[in-house]
Amino acid sequence: MNRPKLCSRRHFLHANGYSLGTLALASLLERDGLLAAPVKPESFTGEIRYDLHPKKPHFEPQAKAMISMFMMGGPSQMDLFDPKPMLTKYDGQKFPGEIKYDNLAQASSKCFGSPWKFQKHGECGMELSELLPNLSKVVDEITLIRSMTSGVSNHAQGLYAMNGGRITAGRPALGSWLTYGLGSETDELPAYMVLSHPGGLPTFSGEHFTNGWLPSLFQGTLVRATEPRILNLDPPPSLSGAPQQRQLDLLKAFNEDHLALHPGELDLQARISSYELAAKMQVAAKEALDISKEPEYVKKLYGVDNPITKDYATRCIIARRLVERGVRYVQVLNSGQSWDQHGSLITALPKNCQATDQPSAALLIDLKQRGLLDSTVVHWGGEMGRLPVLQNDAGRDKWGRDHNTYGFSMWMAGGGFKKGYVHGETDEFGHKAVIDEVKHYDYHATLLKTFGLDHTKLTYKRNGLAASLTDNQGAQVVDELLA
Repeated sequence: MNRPKLCSRRHFLHANGYSLGTLALASLLERDGLLAAPVKPESFTGEIRYDLHPKKPHFEPQAKAMISMFMMGGPSQMDLFDPKPMLTKYDGQKFPGEIKYDNLAQASSKCFGSPWKFQKHGECGMELSELLPNLSKVVDEITLIRSMTSGVSNHAQGLYAMNGGRITAGRPALGSWLTYGLGSETDELPAYMVLSHPGGLPTFSGEHFTNGWLPSLFQGTLVRATEPRILNLDPPPSLSGAPQQRQLDLLKAFNEDHLALHPGELDLQARISSYELAAKMQVAAKEALDISKEPEYVKKLYGVDNPITKDYATRCIIARRLVERGVRYVQVLNSGQSWDQHGSLITALPKNCQATDQPSAALLIDLKQRGLLDSTVVHWGGEMGRLPVLQNDAGRDKWGRDHNTYGFSMWMAGGGFKKGYVHGETDEFGHKAVIDEVKHYDYHATLLKTFGLDHTKLTYKRNGLAASLTDNQGAQVVDELLA
């Protein structure tokens, strides 16, 4: 065999750094068996494979993929999803109970009745705010949870709880757990992809899609909102074609030498080739992220033709295109904490809804008409909700609401969740969950079940202990949420 002349590691890393996005490429090559694989100890389904080959779940799954529209900041449940006539009745009066404030400096004890009207919709009669006219048309497809809790009124801890299972940082995100447990159904795209906002990432940025202490293979791959959507996907002209192929041949040679030095220790597959997979991603990622060839009626359905909805509509279409092509988990993010309306709620909340309501509803319609909704979980929600009392009492145009994680709302659709169903209740003012509370780890246990995964068995050995997403917190599957 004629091998390329080996060069120094420094030269190779410097040259290859200008080629494909390294994290995405590494995950793809690992899954395709083209990189040296780690030792494979025993696993929850027989054998842990730290790759992205499809893995057998614990039992028959309903869901195969998930799209999470994560609304960082805390959407106001009593203004969107959870009507409270008593709160309206007491509007402007002192709250008749105890309130747990997060920001005492701007705190007020005055009740703040929702400025927006609620109405029943669909055959199920689900009540939603007038701020959600498009979601109102598809309520018969969703499960609305009005009794979510995480118990800590802070954005960071709320994010960690809803995304990583506990209120502490450094843990793997939900998408990492799903790709760790199930692998991917595509060999051309990363298994876990994150669609960012043109204004940048949400607060705590990479914590939304971190792999934590799981192997880096399971970290989310960031997709930018503008071109180039994936950085370094294309090699520069000087490296395209034959020069890139020589680099790939070199890396192939490194792996073959490594295998020869460690026979039987690692599972480096025999079909080490000239990295056709890298070329696949260069073509497949561009195609998947390009909506220009989508039919005009689809673009109009999502709102691509409207400057207000164009960005979110585009990213929702891309999310559908990704799961359509086998991506396991797609996260659609907002910028900063744009739902964190401590002030100016009366003007800011409608703007949030105008930008996201039509694309979110269109995603359900589009997935359903393509036969994908039954196997795709769609999630809409943030890390917390808001309090029923007024914050920043400095004039109507400045009114807002403080944080609340003791009873907030989010919705799910597809992938085995019930249709046209409302679960749980908060008290008559919308402050705390009082009926059928769903703790964040109960939600995770339930979600994993739709993917055929037992939350007690999906574990990773760390420091001698079996760590999991729900992590021995007494999590229970909420079967009432499932069809």
